[in-house]
Parts: sequence; structure tokens; C-alpha cells
Amino acid sequence: MAGFNEGSLCKKLEDLNASQHSIQTLSLWVIHHRKHYQLIVKTWMKELQKADEGRQITLMYLANDVIQNSKKKGPEYGKEFGSVMKQAFQIIGGPKVNEKTKRSLLRIITVWDERSVYDRKMIEEFKYAFEHGMPNENTTSPPPRKKSKIDRESPAIVEKKKEKVKEKRRKQQEEEVVEVDGMKEVHITLSPRTPVGDPPEPEELIKALVDLENSASSDAAVRERIASLPPEVSEINLLTKLDDKGAAERLSVQVNEAVALLADYNTRLANEMDDRKKVTQMLRDFIQAQRDLLQQAEQRLDEYKDKLAKVLQVRQEVKSHLRNLPDLSLPTVTNNLKPLPSAGDLFSLR
Repeated sequence: MAGFNEGSLCKKLEDLNASQHSIQTLSLWVIHHRKHYQLIVKTWMKELQKADEGRQITLMYLANDVIQNSKKKGPEYGKEFGSVMKQAFQIIGGPKVNEKTKRSLLRIITVWDERSVYDRKMIEEFKYAFEHGMPNENTTSPPPRKKSKIDRESPAIVEKKKEKVKEKRRKQQEEEVVEVDGMKEVHITLSPRTPVGDPPEPEELIKALVDLENSASSDAAVRERIASLPPEVSEINLLTKLDDKGAAERLSVQVNEAVALLADYNTRLANEMDDRKKVTQMLRDFIQAQRDLLQQAEQRLDEYKDKLAKVLQVRQEVKSHLRNLPDLSLPTVTNNLKPLPSAGDLFSLR
């Protein structure tokens, strides 16, 4: 991979386009040179400030790709981009931003929220900055937020409410996928983000698939325990056969154990259903991303096939032209030719 210097970084940012391949390639290069993260983010910000709206979206997709794909190697980019992202959203956003840009960038913020890339406070700041744009002299910053009821609730309750909100968002995203299915819409950001959803990393998808192998429906031991439960725990009409208090107490213990076993297994099955829905969505997004990459690769192949055909045609023409050119080389001197006269021979008197 090429060495790093500020000039090469500026050149690569200038050459960046909205294609998946271009964003991925530059993202890998930036992550590779992460020890220069401060200069890279600073230069990225300069490019964002002077870019038009379409190019600003491409630069945001690049930042998103770098932030998410560099997490495993270190938090540098996440923190550094986070320190300038509020200003970046102010530059791009505002009341006059068009709907396509608004949908694309709000989608990035939503993904960061769902994946806990940034905390809730920063997410809200990004949203506010994007909605209101750059402040002017007549605009004052929002008043300090009063401590809400949610802030005074226990962490367990807050976490439970967050999970409900995330689940609601996931359902909304699934509905949106159905509505736009079949429509060609390019979203480069979410690493790469051509499909409607954010395609997972291969390692993330593989882990999710492997985890499903250990799901509740694959737990033969528990199913065997459930199958071996005595019929008395599930058949009310068998209660008439109880003869004494001791038998009733023993049955009560068995029923309680069966209830605990079945309740736990049902919870695991419900969780498995949620996990399988998530994996289904991940597979859908991953397959769509691969289809888009395949389409781009096919287009690139056709393009270079045409170039090869043109080069081969030129080569054939050059060969034909060479064969038709006259031979202009000097004739070789043979022994049959008489030697040229010397100066003495020319001036000698006869």
C-alpha cells in the first residue's frame, strides 16, 4: 500500500467518487495509515467545507465507512471524527437541504445510534446540527436540556425503553425495505451501502450464522427433557387420580419445574426468532451489496474488454502498416561492382 503524505491524501480525496469501489479503496488506505488520523480528519474536514452537496454526501459515506470498519483496530477515528461531526452536519444540513440528502444522512445517524457508535447525547447533537444547519447571528444555541423523567428513572427501565425504541426502528426499516424493493437507489455510506439496509461485515455475518447453530431449536437435550415430562403435569383430567397430599405435593414440584423449564425454553425460542429475523435482514442486505458489486465488476469487465479489443485492433493495424512500408535500407556492396576511381585516376593525363 502506498506511503502516506498530505499531498497524496489530498489527491485521493479529490479523486474520490460515489462508487462503492472508490469509497472502500480509500477507506482501507485511510485505516491503514491510522497513525496519521488527526491530519487525515483535519484534511477531510477541509474538503467537506469546500465541496458541493453531492460530494459532501460522498465524503460523509467515506467517514462512516472508516469509523465503522476501524473500530476493531482502535478508537482513534471514531473519537476524532466525533469531535468534528457536529460541525460537519451543520455545514451539510439546514432547512434547505433536499430530501435525498436528508434521508441518506439521517440513515447514517440512525445506524450510529443502533450500533452504539456514538452515545445518545452526541446522536442528538448531530441530529440538531443537521436539522438547523450553521448558526447565524440571529440564531441562538438551544437552551440547556432540563432533566427529563427518563433521566430520573432507573438504568434498567431506561435500557428497557431503549430496546423497545430500537425494536420499533427495526420494524420500520423492514417496512421500508418492502416498499422500495426493486428500486435502484445508491447509498454508498454504510460500508458499502448500496442496499436499503446497512450491509454487515463478513465476520459479523459469519458470527451471526454460527450463533444460530447453538439456538434453542437446536437444543436436543432440552427438547428431550420436555418430551420426558410426565403426562400429569399437562393433563388436568389426571388430577382426579391423586389419592393423598404427598402425591399432590410431589406433582406440584414437578409442575413448577415443568413451568420453569418451558418458560425458559419459550423465551429462548422467542429470542431465536428475533435473531433469525435479524440474520435474514443481514443476509438480504449482504446479498444486495454483493449483487451491486457484481454489477459494477461486470461493467468494469465490459469496459476493459472494449479497451482490449481497441488495443488489439491497433496492434493489427500497426503490423499491417509495417508490412506495407517500402524497404528503405541501403543496398549492400557486392564484389561485382567496380571500385570507385581514386583522385589520382581522375586527374591523370592520358
